[in-house]
Formats: sequence, C-alpha cells, structure tokens
Amino acid sequence: MTIPVEDITDPTVSCSTCQACCCRLEVMIITDTGVPARHIAVDKWGGETMLRLDDGWCSALNRETFLCTIYENRPLICREFEMGSYECRVERAAGL
Repeated sequence: MTIPVEDITDPTVSCSTCQACCCRLEVMIITDTGVPARHIAVDKWGGETMLRLDDGWCSALNRETFLCTIYENRPLICREFEMGSYECRVERAAGL
C-alpha cells in the first residue's frame, strides 16, 4: 500500500509521541547483535526473525511504555529504522 506524502498528517515524531508502529513489522535478523533466543522465531526456510506475539507486536516491546526491552541488542534493521523518517511516518499513517 502506497500512501502519498501529503496524506501523512503528522511528521513530528519523538520518543514521547512514538506509537511503536514499526514494532508490528516483520524484522529479519541478518546480523548477530545479541538478540536473546527467547525473542527469535525461525521461519520454514530457517531464516531468523523477531518473534511476534499473538497480538502482532514484537515480543521485545514493553506494552506499557512502548520501549524496546532489548534496545542495546536490537536487530540491525531496527537500528536503521529511523524515528521520524519517511518509512516511520508511512507506518504511523497506515496504523491510524
């Protein structure tokens, strides 16, 4: 689904306004950053992804604070997903 830039109404994203929308995306683990095994799922091809719970959220997300519980060991993809970036704003707009 492509959302035009003009349809993204609130480009201001900060730690205090983050809705952790990216924590619902599939995250491949492509480098070793020390993600604890309890947060890793293995797909049918043997690829490792971040485990998502039945509610669709990443298992490493604290549901009360919306902060990552393994921030220092988060996957490379999570490290590169910039808060407030175009991709971030698209995910926020799609989640509204």
